[in-house]
Amino acid sequence: MKKPSAPVSPPEAALPAAPPPLSQTFRSGALSMRKPTRFDLQPDLETRKAIAADLGLLAVPYLRFKGEIRPAPNRDFVLEAEVTAVVDQPCVVTLAPVRAEITETVRRRYVSDWVEPTGDEAEMPEDDTAEPIPEVIDVGVVALESLVLALPMYPRAPGAEFAEISATPPGAAPLRDEDLKPFASLAALKDKLGGGSDA
Repeated sequence: MKKPSAPVSPPEAALPAAPPPLSQTFRSGALSMRKPTRFDLQPDLETRKAIAADLGLLAVPYLRFKGEIRPAPNRDFVLEAEVTAVVDQPCVVTLAPVRAEITETVRRRYVSDWVEPTGDEAEMPEDDTAEPIPEVIDVGVVALESLVLALPMYPRAPGAEFAEISATPPGAAPLRDEDLKPFASLAALKDKLGGGSDA
């Protein structure tokens, strides 16, 4: 008798993406072309715990994302909002909690007749807030992306310092931790946003 074959796990690409911990969606086709559509996200404790786990934070004691999506010429839309938050991050030296208070203005311009930039335009976009208008605008995802961009890259508890290491050829200036920070910050930000969705 032929043995039944073992179940085959679906490939990762076929698995549904996990929903974002914060979400409020607006269908772009249903947005008013005459007046702003306002929103005010103030997630509860359980949602803030999920956000902290998703972003690798110790805690998010407070988070608010308040703003509007308003119509613009050429059937475009502009999202303007403010993200305010209090977050606890692990110190990069001691892992002790480090609190940060964040207030950032957020602006997105959703373009109906978007043309993908090419050549030099792709490297240096004229307006880095512009993007093609999606079928659904998720202001919760915009809030999370904005929070990630505003997080301190190297939170340190008071008095915590790295032991500085220098290995340089004879006669060369030492390369210090401070010299490497801008590159490390860019790499960390690229990795963090690589799996996010834009809305």
